[in-house]
Amino acid sequence: MTRPIALVTGASSGIGAATARHLAADFRVVVAARRADRIQALADEIGGRAVACDITDAAQVAALADSIGDRLDLLVNNAGGALGQEPVADADIEAWIDMYDKNVIGTVRVTKALLPALRTAGGTIVFVTSVAADGPYEGGAGYCGAKAAERMIAGSLRLELVGEPIRICEVVPGMVMTEEFSLTRYGGDAARAAKVYEGVPGPLVADDIAETIAWVASRPHHVNIDRIVVRPLAQAAQHKVYRVS
Repeated sequence: MTRPIALVTGASSGIGAATARHLAADFRVVVAARRADRIQALADEIGGRAVACDITDAAQVAALADSIGDRLDLLVNNAGGALGQEPVADADIEAWIDMYDKNVIGTVRVTKALLPALRTAGGTIVFVTSVAADGPYEGGAGYCGAKAAERMIAGSLRLELVGEPIRICEVVPGMVMTEEFSLTRYGGDAARAAKVYEGVPGPLVADDIAETIAWVASRPHHVNIDRIVVRPLAQAAQHKVYRVS
């Protein structure tokens, strides 16, 4: 039988790339991101297919949906990210707009465009949010707000589609050390990015979240993992992280 099809957004690095690798054993994986060279290399590696797509561009998302066709078994809404950590008084409004475009509007745009294909398959949607959606922290208003809004998309969609054979799941990463997340957040300041994980024994890595996403997707279809939070052992809560001095 033909293998099911999975689409992973934001697949050019980090959690998205790791997720595509984990899913490749059981799915024909379509990887989507803005950086065409990276996703093409990944697609070649895993025997998948690359589609260059900026989820903030409606025309590109429409083209992505056309390329998927009339059936999609799994959508992993992973594209997003954080920019800056200024207090509200010094908020960079353009950075906030960018975060909402990627994490919220872009996620809705992709989900809406692929919903017909997911309905055909009786598929699964996994939203990759963040513990930032659980509550505020200093300098986090923009990112916390964007991820909380993304969580509301998942929750509302689950209510709206009740009775239909589509699972709506949310994977909530805690502190994950990837090659780009903090570096992007702090505008390429490598020293500041490194301090996020300084002294933390065993922060999560992209593979930890990718394995969780693959596990969620592999549950029997009558099992819906509404929300699963994954933190490193050293992170007892968002504001409570053990660090070795």
